[in-house]
Amino acid sequence: MIEEAVKNFPKQFAWEPELQNAENLGLKNILVVAGMGGSHLAADIFQMWQSSSDIIVHSDYELSGIPESVLQNSMVVAVSYSGNTEEAISAFGASLKKGIPVAVIAKGGKLLELARKERIPYVQIPDTGVQSRAALGFLLLALLKVAGREDLLKEAQHLQNSLYPEVFKEQGEEIAKELSERIPVIYASRARYHLAYIWKVKLNEGAKIPAFCSVLPEANHNEMNGFDVVENTRELSGKFYPVFLLDEQDDPRVQKRMAMTKKMYEKEGLSCLEIPVQKGSFLQRVFSSVLLADWVAFYLAQYYGTDPEQVPMVEEFKKLIA
Repeated sequence: MIEEAVKNFPKQFAWEPELQNAENLGLKNILVVAGMGGSHLAADIFQMWQSSSDIIVHSDYELSGIPESVLQNSMVVAVSYSGNTEEAISAFGASLKKGIPVAVIAKGGKLLELARKERIPYVQIPDTGVQSRAALGFLLLALLKVAGREDLLKEAQHLQNSLYPEVFKEQGEEIAKELSERIPVIYASRARYHLAYIWKVKLNEGAKIPAFCSVLPEANHNEMNGFDVVENTRELSGKFYPVFLLDEQDDPRVQKRMAMTKKMYEKEGLSCLEIPVQKGSFLQRVFSSVLLADWVAFYLAQYYGTDPEQVPMVEEFKKLIA
């Protein structure tokens, strides 16, 4: 199932999202996207893509931590792929209570029921049976529709004819072999941090392995000290495998830091891997990297004998806190 989902991913960009109750949409200068897990990854990409726009990704209960002065100039978008994520539902309820304009993105569940009942604007995501992390195309198009960015929506839809998942399959298998029996740490520039985070999520949920992400130049001021290997820490450090996402559009100073950090890590006996981001438009570069991460997770799951699709530990946890 997950292999077919990766192969068919570009087809998501052929979808035409429909905004229901559009007459009640209350667009403001700031967009607060409230979502958890895979449901907020599209907002992370939107934030990377339109760095000059006021987009806040909120992953918590209610609207905690967001100043009232900001909320007064915001529209909240509650995003839950399942429609039943309690944090997103909580943010939805807080928005209604505070009188803040709100919209909903979901494939079903309680959020969609509430949106219909309260005549709140919403976009319903197609239910294709995949996990939220594999529905990034649907979620991004829906978010652009709610945000009123028809120009960006049309641009994103071009990906249906310019993404070729199988091109990255062999590379993904080779990277998976490199990462087997290791703990990946995905490094990126601050501008591409969200991409490193998506890699981490794909490896955590798909391959069921510990994986972490970090950002340069910040890691040069603290984290790299954790890999100053001495004999007593060699076994501990040796399990980690730094992976550097290289983007030619990054600040040249950050590119130099990437190269020097890799050089220092290798001097300490760590194996490292560089993965260049593909050339092309912003969306082509980002989603090509996302597809590569999908293949890496898929092949690592095969190596470890885990299910690359389901997330049983998350489901068990939901039951424990219900």
